[in-house]
Amino acid sequence: MATRMDLDGRPIKPMTICMIGAGGFIGSHLCEKLMAETPHKVLALDVYSDKIKHLLEPDSLPWAGRIVFHRLNIKHDSRLEGLIKMADLTINLAAICTPADYNTRPLDTIYSNFIDALPVVKYCSENNKRLIHFSTCEVYGKTIGSFLPKDSPLRKDPAYYVLKEDTSPCIFGSIEKQRWSYACAKQLIERLIYAEGAENGLDFTIVRPFNWIGPRMDFIPGIDGPSEGVPRVLACFSNNLLRREPLKLVDGGESQRTFVYIKDAIEAVLLMIENPDRANGHIFNVGNPNNEVTVRQLAEMMTKVYAKVSGEPSLESPTIDVSSKEFYGEGYDDSDKRIPDMTIINRQLGWNPKTTLWDLLESTLTYQHRTYAEAIKKSMVKPIAS
Repeated sequence: MATRMDLDGRPIKPMTICMIGAGGFIGSHLCEKLMAETPHKVLALDVYSDKIKHLLEPDSLPWAGRIVFHRLNIKHDSRLEGLIKMADLTINLAAICTPADYNTRPLDTIYSNFIDALPVVKYCSENNKRLIHFSTCEVYGKTIGSFLPKDSPLRKDPAYYVLKEDTSPCIFGSIEKQRWSYACAKQLIERLIYAEGAENGLDFTIVRPFNWIGPRMDFIPGIDGPSEGVPRVLACFSNNLLRREPLKLVDGGESQRTFVYIKDAIEAVLLMIENPDRANGHIFNVGNPNNEVTVRQLAEMMTKVYAKVSGEPSLESPTIDVSSKEFYGEGYDDSDKRIPDMTIINRQLGWNPKTTLWDLLESTLTYQHRTYAEAIKKSMVKPIAS
């Protein structure tokens, strides 16, 4: 493998990476990228290894020995500090990040995203190890624009809804709206990491993903995702399409979101890994502002894409409206728009996303359609009654 060069033309030394949550959606794609394109080693930590099994077996793989799986739960495992000490860099991907859980399991959500992450930050700081911590675009909460009158022309001014890492306020709903338990826990761990950097010299990078989409994201309940609860919007819609059910639009599907392809996003993470001088001390939005749609528009586009990849005709009534209370339960609240400003990541790392929304949906739904068919064959899920 030829010597890799960083963005400033310096050779990149092979490193050992301790990846917490390596067996998840993002972790599996990042492990693939690291094995295929770099000489780096990965200590892969997780409770499950299903999504990276193809990287671990057989021993004849070209990267054999460069990725080692450690089955552990960071909540209560004394091996954690030793594994962080063995590595040059720790990447923390572990989190409870399913919207229904924010409302129904707020304590678990807060513990998972704040309390359980504390030892990781502490061990990195005490042992002078670099940390790349995965946060969320949810830390921004609501936009300033959402508080303006509906007919205000200021609502169209990007200053009121484009989210910037260094200047946008983080606005959450009231305490009774438990939906913000996740965002609040994630924001507090960001503040703690930032403080460790300021006071104790921790080398850190914080990643704020804006809806990373692609193959292997959890979508079939009980197969590659939680068997209970409500997943994120794209996984919800995927399930409806696979089961030939109408897509449920919460409160009319008026919220706006942007979506970025997982392979584009992983390129950004690799740049952070291999360019510490440019990435340390920064918070990075990683999203695609060009792929912005309302949830209703997303439903319409996914219906068309799925008809193309499956060959099945769309339902006569492809969507139905439901209230957020009916869908998520009492105490739900939402952010209106999430449009990432890309100035900082573009300036520091020269990164720009490439994949269009149609293409990323086609790639994702093709994978999901195939996986669902295989799961039915193995009797892992019940086929739809015709």
